[in-house]
Amino acid sequence: MAPSLLKICGLRNPGQAAAVAHLGVDAIGVIGVPGSPRFLEVEHRQALFGAMRAAAPGCRGVLVVADPPEQLWPQLEAGRGHVVVQLHGSETPQQCAQLRARLGCQLWKALRIRSPEDLQRAVEYAEVVDALLLDAWVPDQLGGTGHRIPIEWLQGFEPVLPWWLAGGIRADRVPDLLTRLTPTGLDASSGVERSPGDKDLGQVAALVAAVLAAGRTATSPPRSDGLAPG
Repeated sequence: MAPSLLKICGLRNPGQAAAVAHLGVDAIGVIGVPGSPRFLEVEHRQALFGAMRAAAPGCRGVLVVADPPEQLWPQLEAGRGHVVVQLHGSETPQQCAQLRARLGCQLWKALRIRSPEDLQRAVEYAEVVDALLLDAWVPDQLGGTGHRIPIEWLQGFEPVLPWWLAGGIRADRVPDLLTRLTPTGLDASSGVERSPGDKDLGQVAALVAAVLAAGRTATSPPRSDGLAPG
């Protein structure tokens, strides 16, 4: 199993984005959903992504939107600091195909999971997005709630697409999660912040360390005596 990637979502401050990127995360998310407590206005996004990229050129910028109207699609196109657009609304596979062809960047689709049967929707998006993100269903809230999908629902979930797991991601949960599940990446927001949009760098550093430790365990070569690595 390859080590999991790590995304920190919902940043609003360029200096903090640079500090988080410097800690070694793989992606940083900016919320473009009006009304969200972590919403960042269009005119401030490039500065944040620029600070992130200056601190860690390999860190990916992710712009999170929900049911974007067509008149706002130009704001989502490549060249505005992000390399991924993450759709967190009720976008259909047909709408995803249209956006993917238009935007010139990667497209991820968030699925809000209310029951184990909701996982079957992953098949519908297999040909039209580059990755999935799974988050817990919460009434009237699209994400950043800290609510968790029961881990039992996800055991055995192996879609053809890369997939990210969100919902209450914290350092102390990582060993159990990555022992029982094989997500491509983990997505943290409320679990590593002091208030909406204000991340706790100590908690982010602990999360980075936990993911790295789990990856080392997962990729350690077998011992010659046949025992599991200690």
